[in-house]
Amino acid sequence: MNKITKAVIPAAGLGTRFLPATKALPKEMLPIVDTPNIHYIVEEAVKAGITDILIIVSASKEAIENYFDVNPALEMRLKASKKDKEAEEIRAIANMANIVFIRQKEPKGLGDAILYAKSFIGNEPFAVLLGDDLITSDVKPAIGELMDAYYKTQGTILGCKKVSKDLLHKYGVVKPTGSSSGDLFEVCDMVEKPKDPALAPSDVAVLGRYVLPPEIFKILENTKPGVGGEIQLTDAIKTSMEKIKCYACVFTGTRYDIGDKFGYIKATIDFALKRPDIGPELQAYINTLATKK
Repeated sequence: MNKITKAVIPAAGLGTRFLPATKALPKEMLPIVDTPNIHYIVEEAVKAGITDILIIVSASKEAIENYFDVNPALEMRLKASKKDKEAEEIRAIANMANIVFIRQKEPKGLGDAILYAKSFIGNEPFAVLLGDDLITSDVKPAIGELMDAYYKTQGTILGCKKVSKDLLHKYGVVKPTGSSSGDLFEVCDMVEKPKDPALAPSDVAVLGRYVLPPEIFKILENTKPGVGGEIQLTDAIKTSMEKIKCYACVFTGTRYDIGDKFGYIKATIDFALKRPDIGPELQAYINTLATKK
């Protein structure tokens, strides 16, 4: 059995929902309090045992590459100012994993972005973590749960959560082969963003985490552009179901849609409340606002 040690993080999107900030700053670098979102995505992968990470960027996203690189000048200045702890934290970011970058030359869709990882992955199963989904867990990293599911099934694994009917139109929704009870079940189809909740095959949506077999690359190479004229990963996964079993893994933990402005604000507040340095003060401020109402 091949152990999963590699992950792909697509980060080439334009981030138009966060304009004008993303005109100059990659959406993946928007901070959750004081730490970029993509830091938490990488950290999730590392905690699950991933050692090699490919981040797919576009031409305007040098800030992501700089963030995960060493910065000797900054470290020297911090040490000169007796800020050794901060210097160590900066160095630790660069040492989180073996992180490499490649540019997606044109915005041709998520499936096209994944294709750029073919030579990096080789003939191994691999993890995919989308940056718009921030997932926290006190038990096990979400992608780690998917990896465990792969070891049990040797199939394609989709990271999922149950979603209320009024939100199903925002996601790909899985169709179970049989019962959708339990945290791991086989899938025979997916419906992408069903406009009518009545047409949704279940209430279980795919939320930004995958474990994919290496065979997906050959399928992607032969996948024609779909919605929006882009090569869709969902289309390739549906094709793969003809030969490779596919499973939904309903992961534990809390998921934030930080590609959405309210989801981003919610994540920032929740993360801040958990911090001992600012949490009590923020809670007091929230209580004050509640009193005013």
